[in-house]
Amino acid sequence: MIGRLKGILIHKAPPWLVLDVHGVGYELEAPMSTFYALPELGREVTLFTHYAQKEDSVALYGFLSEAERRLFRDVQKVSGIGARIALAVLSGVSVEAFAQLVQAGDVAALTRIPGIGRKTAERMVVELRDRAATLTQGAPGVPARPGDAVAEAVSALQALGYRPAEAERMAKAASGEGETAEAIIRKALQSALR
Repeated sequence: MIGRLKGILIHKAPPWLVLDVHGVGYELEAPMSTFYALPELGREVTLFTHYAQKEDSVALYGFLSEAERRLFRDVQKVSGIGARIALAVLSGVSVEAFAQLVQAGDVAALTRIPGIGRKTAERMVVELRDRAATLTQGAPGVPARPGDAVAEAVSALQALGYRPAEAERMAKAASGEGETAEAIIRKALQSALR
């Protein structure tokens, strides 16, 4: 699907923006964290996107960073949370702050985000605690930190379905001095099959 768009910003009125990509205007919905950092109209911008199709609608969401898009997707994996609440999370706190709140189990702080009640905040803490440490890293296939082969391997193992803590354990156990992410992934998968 559409993973990234690069074009000229021609309209912005929160939560909507329009990006002109070679004559095609893409209408995207974006969190306030993205709006705060957008350039002025007429400037070029690159946005990571999330395409969502439901029975009665199609939506395209835009984010300035891969970490924002990843958090948007991860939050929606919590039962009872959809795109509206995921956008509210990104509009209310940074990715780093959200990860810290989840790791600390700070339900009270999470309930201050519009649309999140106590039960939803508790579910977020329980269901996202394992992922919180990796929320600020890049998505699968995108280096979290350039040159960090272990982080790349962890992201790839997560994309293959391993839980974040398990993927990190496997990658660290399989890593060696100066090895590439591909070599670490191969070793980790081979050891998992034994």
